[in-house]
Amino acid sequence: MQFKQYLSEQKNTHMTHIEDQVIYGGVKGARDAILALRSLRDMLAGNATKSTNVTVKWDGAPAVFCGTDPSDGKFFVAKKGIFNKNPKVYKTNADIDEDIGDGDLNNKMKIALAELSKLGIKGVVQGDIMFTSDDLKMETIDGTKYITFHPNTIVYAVPASSDEAKRIRQARIGVVFHTTYKGSDFESMSASFGVDVSKFRKVKSVWAQDAELRDISGTVTLTKEDTAEVTRALSQAGKIFNSIASSTLRQIEGNQDLAKMIETHNNSYVRKQQQVTDTAKHVESLIKFVNDKFQKEIDKRSSEAGKTAQMKKRDEFLKFFSPENKKNLKLLFDLQQAIVVAKLKVINKLNKLNRINTFVKTKNGFKVTDAEGFVAIDRLKGGAVKLVDRMEFSANNFSPDVIKGWDKPSRS
Repeated sequence: MQFKQYLSEQKNTHMTHIEDQVIYGGVKGARDAILALRSLRDMLAGNATKSTNVTVKWDGAPAVFCGTDPSDGKFFVAKKGIFNKNPKVYKTNADIDEDIGDGDLNNKMKIALAELSKLGIKGVVQGDIMFTSDDLKMETIDGTKYITFHPNTIVYAVPASSDEAKRIRQARIGVVFHTTYKGSDFESMSASFGVDVSKFRKVKSVWAQDAELRDISGTVTLTKEDTAEVTRALSQAGKIFNSIASSTLRQIEGNQDLAKMIETHNNSYVRKQQQVTDTAKHVESLIKFVNDKFQKEIDKRSSEAGKTAQMKKRDEFLKFFSPENKKNLKLLFDLQQAIVVAKLKVINKLNKLNRINTFVKTKNGFKVTDAEGFVAIDRLKGGAVKLVDRMEFSANNFSPDVIKGWDKPSRS
């Protein structure tokens, strides 16, 4: 099997980036990340032996769960609290008022309750609200008139003269659905990627979309040169992977606090738009990062006993960084870099298939950007891969110059 299930989207959780499976998934996670990218390469090169579905990650907000409550058969909408021990689901406007104060979220959930109930949804599905009718704007960007909606960081723009724009203008709410849930109660439900919106009733007041990216093969394929570049990166990844001691990967996989610390340290570079160019120095930077984190905890403690307890935790944590593990950590970071090289080449091709224009809104006007990312799904085995150009999306997400959907200037 080329594309094994190594990522399962559990209820209401955030998928891990493909390169971070090297941290969280141990030997299997690292191996399957490489195999997943090989499958995507083969698909885009026209050499795939089986179909891999690809979905677009839409930058919507808020998340909405809806469908039929298995306990009483009634339609509901919900936020992420649906899978709490005492699930919060809304079946009436009064339910929404009781849990959500006045404001935009209250209004959106009431519209969702009224309109999504018309779709005849069986079971439970999850999506992202892209707009309600009051969010839609007419904008002129580079001389072209668009209908735009701006739920989060990315601005989505549809040519105003198009049939799609007409459908959007008719809708009270727009939702992109991406996950299906099945089970006899909320607590035991299992998630699967994808939603078949073709089974929903067609109603003009709802712009209901799935996230699937169509026409994967044919019009957009990797050139021979592109394929060779991805192959070289994956070959390099394979060589590095075979050089990493499995004991180091197992130690990280078995210590989720350590794995999270490594990811947090890596993310600090992404936020600052800094590439990791020297992985040996990156290991030393990680050790300093760990020491600094513990020092902050030590400094917070007022008693000597409290300080001593934190010092013991620090010293125990730092035992991992033996000379052998430091050598393998360098290789692990090398492996992540090779995976990212292959990932970005694949993302660049997939971006050409986006059917809606995407921008970010800055203080100086609109700037073209790509979609948030993609999820590749093996329908036979249920595995999935999250592919995001983290540098670009992070630059947009954290830039003080980029106006977010909830910022007042974008709502003026």
